[in-house]
Amino acid sequence: MVDDGQAAGAEGRPSAALLTKAAAVIAAGGVVAFPTETYYGLAVDPFNAAALQRLFTVKQRPDDKPILTLVAERQMLSRLVSRVPAPYEGLMDAFWPGPLTLIFAARPELPPDLTAHSGTVGVRISSHPTARALAAACGGPITATSANLSGRPAAVSAAEVAAQFTAGIDLILDGGSTPGGVGSTLVGLVNDELQVLREGVVPGWRLTAHREKKDGGFAVGQGFCPGAGGG
Repeated sequence: MVDDGQAAGAEGRPSAALLTKAAAVIAAGGVVAFPTETYYGLAVDPFNAAALQRLFTVKQRPDDKPILTLVAERQMLSRLVSRVPAPYEGLMDAFWPGPLTLIFAARPELPPDLTAHSGTVGVRISSHPTARALAAACGGPITATSANLSGRPAAVSAAEVAAQFTAGIDLILDGGSTPGGVGSTLVGLVNDELQVLREGVVPGWRLTAHREKKDGGFAVGQGFCPGAGGG
């Protein structure tokens, strides 16, 4: 179901009523597609194991891959992460809201389908107003895995979401086209050192320049990031 304007607010943003509807869908275990600053994402309740299983089924995605998450504000981090490393504070100040996903040690009670048994969870605050408003309407974190069937390009419009998913999506929030291209940049701590785990929208040179103003730089990692999962 695409909801593109019958309850739209100013500047094409969903109205409060539509966001409340979307939050109710998520609270009931449903799947909502929504725009972000990279691609369209798929939101479910990250604490609902059945909703996470449904998400994997809808995406036809192997369940050994973790799912990235969004929060509306830093205060929500405590529901997902066991601690906030000191080096992350400056990064959050500089790059949140925005397409920088930080990999945290996960709270032990998080569903294993969210973390893929990695012990880590990827989190960011989106700079897209609809994405951030949806997380706020839900009153907590939401998933933000890219809206695509496994192995296919991520959708960059509501029409592309509808074309890829003929079933399984309960509501699509149409926010127009998103930039596409690459996903968010992933940064984690490896041996207590900051490392770029996946290149993305925020270029490595900007991260390095920021850190060099503090007292350290970045390493660029290779291969699979244990907290990666799209978006």
